[in-house]
Order: sequence, then C-alpha cells, then structure tokens
Amino acid sequence: MADSVDKTETGTAFEELPDAPPRRRLRLSWSGRLGVCVVAFWMAIVFIGPSISPYHEADILDEALFIVPGSDNPYPETDYQPPSSVAWLGTDYLGRDTLSRTLYGARTTIGISLASTLLAYLVGVTLGIAAAVGGTVMDSALSRFNDAILSIPSIMLALVVIAAIGSTIPILIMLTGLIYASTVFRIARSLGLDVKVSDFVEAARVRGEGLWWIVAREILPNVAMPMATDFGLRFVYVILFISSLSFLGLGVQPPQSDWGSMVRESLSGLPYGSVAPLVPALAIATLTIAINLIVDDVSAHAGGRLAKRMI
Repeated sequence: MADSVDKTETGTAFEELPDAPPRRRLRLSWSGRLGVCVVAFWMAIVFIGPSISPYHEADILDEALFIVPGSDNPYPETDYQPPSSVAWLGTDYLGRDTLSRTLYGARTTIGISLASTLLAYLVGVTLGIAAAVGGTVMDSALSRFNDAILSIPSIMLALVVIAAIGSTIPILIMLTGLIYASTVFRIARSLGLDVKVSDFVEAARVRGEGLWWIVAREILPNVAMPMATDFGLRFVYVILFISSLSFLGLGVQPPQSDWGSMVRESLSGLPYGSVAPLVPALAIATLTIAINLIVDDVSAHAGGRLAKRMI
C-alpha cells in the first residue's frame, strides 16, 4: 500500500514538471524568400559556374576577338574592354573575361567561407556547450583561453600568420575558422547556460537522464535556431573577411580568382568606365544582403534577439 502511494506521489510530481517547449514552424516573409532565392542562385553557381563560363578563369583573350571589321587598328587592347558579345561583362586589367572569373570566383569565395564557417561552428559550439555543462573549472579554463584569442584583432592575427606560413586555401580555411570559433564559443556558452537552468532540463535530471542525453535532446535542440541565426551572420562576416584578405593580396593567390582579389586587381579601370571591379563587388553585396534578409526573418520569428530561444 505504501509503495502504491509513493509511486502515485512520484508520478504526480513528474507530471508537474514541464517538458521542453514545442517547436514552431518557421515562415519567411517576402523579403526572406527573396533572400533565399538569391542565396540559392549563388549556391547553384558554386556547382555549375565553371561549367557554364565562356572561358577559363586564367584565359587572356586574344586580340583577334576584339578586331572590328573595317577598323584601322589591327591590334586592339584587350584590357578593360567594355561589355560586348565577346565578353559579356567586359575584361579585366589583363584582358581576362570578367564573367568567367566571377563564376569561378563564386566557387572559391563561397566555398572557402562556408568551410571556414562550418569549422568555426564545429569548434565553437563543441567547446561552448562543454564549458556550459562541464563545471566551473572547465568553464573558467575555456573562457579565459577564448578571451585571450578575442583580445587579438582578427585581421592582425591573420596577417601575422599568413606572413609567417604563407597563404593557401587550407590555411585560409583553418585560420578563419579558428578566429571566428572564439565568437561562436561565447554565443554557444551563453545559450547553453541559459537552457541549462530551464525547468525542462531540471525535469530531465530528476527523471535520471544522463549528461549526454540532456545535451543531445534538451540543450542542443533549444539552441539550434538562435545558432542558425548567428550562422548566417557569421557566414557574412567570413565572406567579408576572406574578401578583405584577398583585397590586401594575402588571400587567394593568382591566377585563381575570388571576388575580393578581382576588386583589387581591376580598381585602376574605374577611371576608364570599366565594370570589372564593380561586378565582383556587386556579387559580394547581393550575397551578403540576401543572407541578412534571411537572418532578419529568422531573428524576428525568434523574438528579435539572437540569444532568445526559439520556442
């Protein structure tokens, strides 16, 4: 009889403890849908861009292609040619097709940025959640190390490392990923600490669930949407960071094209009315603005604050 009463009381106590909040379906506004379309377009270009480009990214167009019948100039200049049927978006300072280099550069710029952002999240979220649930000692050690990384200006750290060991695509991915992992760590730790003290996590502990179960089934699902919002912002920052390094000549090295280096290489064509530096700049702008439109929608759906859990 006593056992029955205890089981009844225990069951009643469990019923009073809350479960994790339900997930709501995300609905994008027209601006968010427009952003999705633009991002989908550039992602498609990443895969099919080189196969549909008129020329190879390193090809210098032949002078014969620009000879106008009946012209007195048998050897026309190939650099900074205006848009034409030969080069739809004109040529750059060496006479290379701007459209082809933009299509090839999409794969380089977006590919490096996406790989760097994924690496930053793999490291930052893992260490951030570990600091949130791992106890005072682990939290203090990881947080102090992360603060030391954050105290170094990112562009300065990148310049020092690249000057010391050179600039290759794997180095750019590793370096950028580790630099931005420090900011991801702070957000993941903050969200983890917030969810850790929630009632539904306490209910899971009372039921006897283990730490790994709580992290996988209670904490991670409830930080997923805010982290997804930050992922979009972080992706934009990484694109601009990689483009900035390339603009300084320390990112992707020629003859391989990326959008940042294309802007730098063709800046001298602006006084001549060349569109060569404007096309990659416009590509960067459209991609980053589209991602921001999506992030704004997700953030508004989450209550307007990145650190607010999606429920």
